[in-house]
Amino acid sequence: MSDNRLSVFKTYKLYVGGKFPRSESGRVYEVTDSKGKWLANAPQSSRKDARDAVVAARKAFGGWSGATAYNRGQILYRIAEMLEGRKDQFVREVADAEGLSKSKAAAVVDAAIDRWVWYAGWTDKIGQVVGGANPVAGPFFNLSTPEPTGVVTVLAPQKSSFLGLVSVIAPVIATGNTAVVVASADSPLPALSLGEVLATSDLPGGVVNILSGKTAEIAAPLASHQDVNAIDLTGADAALAKELEIAAADNLKRVLGPRPVDEGGAFDWSADPGTHRLTAFLETKTVWHPTGALGASGSSY
Repeated sequence: MSDNRLSVFKTYKLYVGGKFPRSESGRVYEVTDSKGKWLANAPQSSRKDARDAVVAARKAFGGWSGATAYNRGQILYRIAEMLEGRKDQFVREVADAEGLSKSKAAAVVDAAIDRWVWYAGWTDKIGQVVGGANPVAGPFFNLSTPEPTGVVTVLAPQKSSFLGLVSVIAPVIATGNTAVVVASADSPLPALSLGEVLATSDLPGGVVNILSGKTAEIAAPLASHQDVNAIDLTGADAALAKELEIAAADNLKRVLGPRPVDEGGAFDWSADPGTHRLTAFLETKTVWHPTGALGASGSSY
């Protein structure tokens, strides 16, 4: 075997509708590691890419939201399995992206895999936590059940390129929503590689769509898009978040503010995530139904 073999550099692409397109604009931008060393050229998404991602997410919403919660849990667990098998790749990418040692990057990747398993277990349990039977003064059943909001735009954390990314994507899709994800602008490679895992993990195409590029440029058309139902502003700075929140008000989007702010890596994404993000993009449907009557005495059940 020749020692003069040329390296095969990886071509990173967007993940939209279960496929891997380049940006329709043809643009790319250089991604470097924490020391300024070139890593790859990532696609720089355009407004058209953002609109295409919303179309894909809306198309996938009916099937994904209509799937059983147990089935969604199986698929999320399958994602964790696939990540486990590609751990070495993600350890390398996270180490480059965040300037971590190999051992610290491995701990981050392990935590991200565990986070998928955590949310996989919640898919068929969150309804018991936030839904239930309500006592009413009358012969009625009154039942409240959670339902997904719809298409959710997710601005991924800028500093935590993988664990933070997983922590904002998994709860959105665990509850039946579909997502358009804007990856970290400076460290998009782990997110773009995650798209390759999602494509081979039984997750229907369009449930998660991943875009890379300038956060403000991609987020603006998504915040004002009439077919986006909610937006998570985690990856936006204070000024951008304010602009996007104003734009989101046009069609009464649900908005999850840019808290926690992860500037300087201050927020600990490895902490217990709780159920806050699971419930952030759920609607509550309440149904009334007569109990009926039994026998001549008119007793009801």
